[in-house]
Amino acid sequence: MPSALPPSDTTNGADHTDGQDNGQTANGQYMPQLNRAPAGDFMRPAARSRVGSNSKTNGVGVQVEETRICVVMVGLPARGKSLIAQKVVRYLDWLSITAKCFNVGSYRRTGTPHPSASFFDFSNKEGERLRRAAAEAAVVDMCKWFRKPDNLIAILDATNSTKSRRRWIKERCDAEGIETLFVESKCDDEELIMANIKEVKTTSPDYVGQDPEEAAKDFRERIKMYERVYETLDEDETDLTYCKIIDVGSQVIINRIQDYLQSRVVYYLMNLHIKPRSIWISRHGESMYNLSGQIGGDADLSARGQQYAKLLPSLVSKSAGDRPLTVWTSTLKRTGQTARYLPYEKLSWKALDELDSGVCDSMTYAEIEEAYPQDFKARDEDKYNYRYLGGESYRDVVIRLEPIIMELERSENILIVTHQAVLRCIYAYFMGVSQEQSPWMEVPLHCLIKLTPRAYKTEEERFHADVPAVSTWREKGSKAEHSVPTPGQVSSPVLQGVEKESAQVTIS
Repeated sequence: MPSALPPSDTTNGADHTDGQDNGQTANGQYMPQLNRAPAGDFMRPAARSRVGSNSKTNGVGVQVEETRICVVMVGLPARGKSLIAQKVVRYLDWLSITAKCFNVGSYRRTGTPHPSASFFDFSNKEGERLRRAAAEAAVVDMCKWFRKPDNLIAILDATNSTKSRRRWIKERCDAEGIETLFVESKCDDEELIMANIKEVKTTSPDYVGQDPEEAAKDFRERIKMYERVYETLDEDETDLTYCKIIDVGSQVIINRIQDYLQSRVVYYLMNLHIKPRSIWISRHGESMYNLSGQIGGDADLSARGQQYAKLLPSLVSKSAGDRPLTVWTSTLKRTGQTARYLPYEKLSWKALDELDSGVCDSMTYAEIEEAYPQDFKARDEDKYNYRYLGGESYRDVVIRLEPIIMELERSENILIVTHQAVLRCIYAYFMGVSQEQSPWMEVPLHCLIKLTPRAYKTEEERFHADVPAVSTWREKGSKAEHSVPTPGQVSSPVLQGVEKESAQVTIS
């Protein structure tokens, strides 16, 4: 066990400041108080502090004006706009950038919940009036939302299919001092369009309870209505800031990108595709450290962990069929040992290594509480932001996982075998779990989780191997007393209160 530093000498990984809160120690040495920064302050613009200054400084040191951005989706139906919009919001929230999607269809559905295709005929004056009213209501609510200082990016999710409609949105945003970034998803790939139509007819709120084939037929008619008037972003709109994603990212055109946050959104968009795919995630098999209750380290698998490794190929086959997969693991032994029997290409990533527990590496939670009682309590109070002495916080893990997320978005079918804290962060990205909840989620051992992104949600399915394992989940305030479930018993996948849709299967 590492020698324990006296708890009185350290608090949350930084020196005491003897009542000072200016980032200096008693001897005058500067110590940045990173752990004291509220969530999101590394990305949000700070309050103005210079008299007469009109600029702001965000947390990455970029001077910006009063940054508020409306990302305006553009495109025909069945081009993946809602999927892109939801992904952007989840990505930004994951990075502590406050964002919200305003879906014009949701506003329209309050008065017209299940319209036929004729409602979208632009010669239908009543339909046009109701659609315009829905767009107006969405923009009004968005402008109100932006009046809260921390709210930085809104997504206006609609077809916005004509130049006049786009000009109206820009003028409204200009009047409110809101930047506009138009994002067009343009696709002529019939196979992909049909796949999106198939998904919409089963997931869109417009077609709840309707016959799937009739829904698909009506939706195709709706697309034809929009095609009659659709105007793509072109040289007539070069004064606009925009990003055109053509044929699922095969070509990307950007115009007049103006600042850091806009470029960050565009960089994310350039890594997206909207092809149907799934991501599989699994913890490594039970390890020797899991048995002893120790955290961190580079332990080998236990006998039961080896048994899970042998069953994992059948779990994957049950879920993925004969689809080609690439397996990603961390660089630690227990993930490589778990993936050894999988008949797929394998890549190991240092970024997928477990959260670094610093001086607490190889200790049990009971030992940590005894050696570092103040830090043990501080971590319980704010587990997402707490940084182990000499180690990492969950926020740090999210930052190093961003390249992994970008690579995941560029890829199709990937299986990730890695560690509990890392999977909590990845799961939170796809499922939109909050920073407060994600570090406390239970991700059970010996369970394969399938995540399938859809236009309006991410679907989840779980496949449990009938191999007992200790539970490594530690409840807030507890010392994590281990228990071993009986064969056939499956543990709770996430903390109570996290909403999700899930199917569960047990494989022997």
